[in-house]
Amino acid sequence: MSAARLDRDKLYAARLLAVRARPFLATALFALHLVESPRVPTMAVDRYWRCYVSPAFVDQTPVEDLASVLVHEVSHLLRDHHGRSDRFAKCHNLTGAAERLRMNIAADAEINDDAFGDGLVEPAGAVTPALLGLRAGELMEDYLLQFRLSYRTQDLAWLDCGSGADGLDRDWDLGPDDADGLSEQERDGVRFRVAQAIIGNPGNGRGGWRRWAEEAMHPPQPWRELLGAALRSAVSAGGAGDDYSYGRPARRSTALPGIVLPSLRRNPPRVSIVIDTSASVSDAELGSALLETAAVTRTVGGRRDLVTVLSCDTAARVADPLCRAEGIPLIGGGGTDLRTGFRKALCTRPDAIVVLTDGQTAWPAVKPYCRTIIGLFRRESRWSEGNPDYVPDTPPSWARVVHIG
Repeated sequence: MSAARLDRDKLYAARLLAVRARPFLATALFALHLVESPRVPTMAVDRYWRCYVSPAFVDQTPVEDLASVLVHEVSHLLRDHHGRSDRFAKCHNLTGAAERLRMNIAADAEINDDAFGDGLVEPAGAVTPALLGLRAGELMEDYLLQFRLSYRTQDLAWLDCGSGADGLDRDWDLGPDDADGLSEQERDGVRFRVAQAIIGNPGNGRGGWRRWAEEAMHPPQPWRELLGAALRSAVSAGGAGDDYSYGRPARRSTALPGIVLPSLRRNPPRVSIVIDTSASVSDAELGSALLETAAVTRTVGGRRDLVTVLSCDTAARVADPLCRAEGIPLIGGGGTDLRTGFRKALCTRPDAIVVLTDGQTAWPAVKPYCRTIIGLFRRESRWSEGNPDYVPDTPPSWARVVHIG
């Protein structure tokens, strides 16, 4: 008896039903290349956006359930579960098929906590956080830290959403060289279009999808590392902390009898920190500014005497001596004009200036003589109640800008 052939008409009907229920996923669902594969238990995806489908599974499953499974599988790819699983495994030194199964289960829990309803039925056997005894609304990485394979998961050994869900290659994968796979640029383009569809229409997507879309459009940066690197680059640059001293004559003095030339000596660099304390900066952002002040102090070797801290709204004020970053009183709460902070900071003759602000300020017209780093608190939108068309000045081109948060 010949093996059953894939009922593509039924599968295409399921895809149309999925698009009708989740229109913001239309680009992703139609980008998915459907591959017939009797070796797959149900459906599985690889990282190249191929969906391997069991003909027997399609025959036995209602169209409504198939639509939900298609949405589920494409969600693995949109949320980069294969890449995230690889990074988690490397970071935690995890190996073996059992750990990859655990990652697949955690990825399913991330997707399924709010995937169904509103036109999509919940398929039988769907893995949810409640099934694992966990709280809904968390990420795959959070769930992986909270459960192990146990009696709760003993009935999930069959689960296999493919290498696109857990990063472990399967023997049915066609590999990167097959013509039907999407390139990295095409995959990024699909993710961008889906994220754009979610953000562009406030009615699209539930909490998990909106969170994903925000991160896809504005991927998080390791801003602490970027800020630290920018500061280290500034204080180690040529001229930073350098001064002439007659304490040790220059080597060239031997060529000029009777003349003593000063030598160039390297002194510890000085840093001035200007913290925006205007009313538009939240308490949480001020707390973040204090944490960054402590990090700056560590960058200069813990020498608190080399760090000057000024709080500034429309007037600059020198803070108390820097003993502990969390003990600095930040005074302000009015409007914003950091030009006064720059002027006062330059009076301390720093080798670098660090400005922590939301950016709603005017900037100096003249470039300071020293390196300048601007830590910019993120804003989703910027507006003025008195002038809806107000657009704040962008940070100057001569400053290194790092987005904080």
